[in-house]
Amino acid sequence: MAQLFQSSIGRKVAMALSAFFLMVFLLQHFAINSLSVINPDAFNEVSHFMGTNPVVQFALQPVLIFGVLFHFMMGFILDFKNRKANGKSYVKYNGAANAKWASRNMILSGLVILGFMALHFVDFWFPEMNTKFIQGDWSGTAEGVEGLRYYEELRHKFVNPYRVGAYALAFVFLALHLNHGFTSAFQSVGSTWGRKKLLQTIGLIYAYVIPVGFIGIALFHHLTH
Repeated sequence: MAQLFQSSIGRKVAMALSAFFLMVFLLQHFAINSLSVINPDAFNEVSHFMGTNPVVQFALQPVLIFGVLFHFMMGFILDFKNRKANGKSYVKYNGAANAKWASRNMILSGLVILGFMALHFVDFWFPEMNTKFIQGDWSGTAEGVEGLRYYEELRHKFVNPYRVGAYALAFVFLALHLNHGFTSAFQSVGSTWGRKKLLQTIGLIYAYVIPVGFIGIALFHHLTH
């Protein structure tokens, strides 16, 4: 295992695998958050299930946090190794693809996303951990809120226009990051042969539909509060 991470190919494969894992999570997270616009009751129910299910809380959640940290750490390592070797950034296409802003600034977009995740943790994850593990309240309810609390908590976070703006900016950078990273991940595991254009099309749809969807959710709750 140690020898795998010592090679450039091994590091890129590990980076790609963590990217696949996070892209699946992002899709699932978007699907759940979309319920807050479509069906608030369903959003509350799904959020309560995810927030109280022991498998999610004690198995999947630690794996997710590890996956996020691993992905960013591996990205920094790859960037450092490649810059040290030849002065170029990691995971490269050839020709015109290398000239794209997203492909030349994956570390920059990654840092913006990392900053956004810190904000997201402060907004949602830390308060949730405090409620459940420090206060010991797993009921999913709150004083003054009828029914489960998750929908009202979500809407409250998007009252502040500056927070909405920060979320929107972060998702713009996420779109740029995904636009290059989606196909790069498949390329790193050798799965683009004969279908690169198809994967680029799918990646383009994924890279923009999901971030724009998240921006739409934030704007919806801000404008309808």
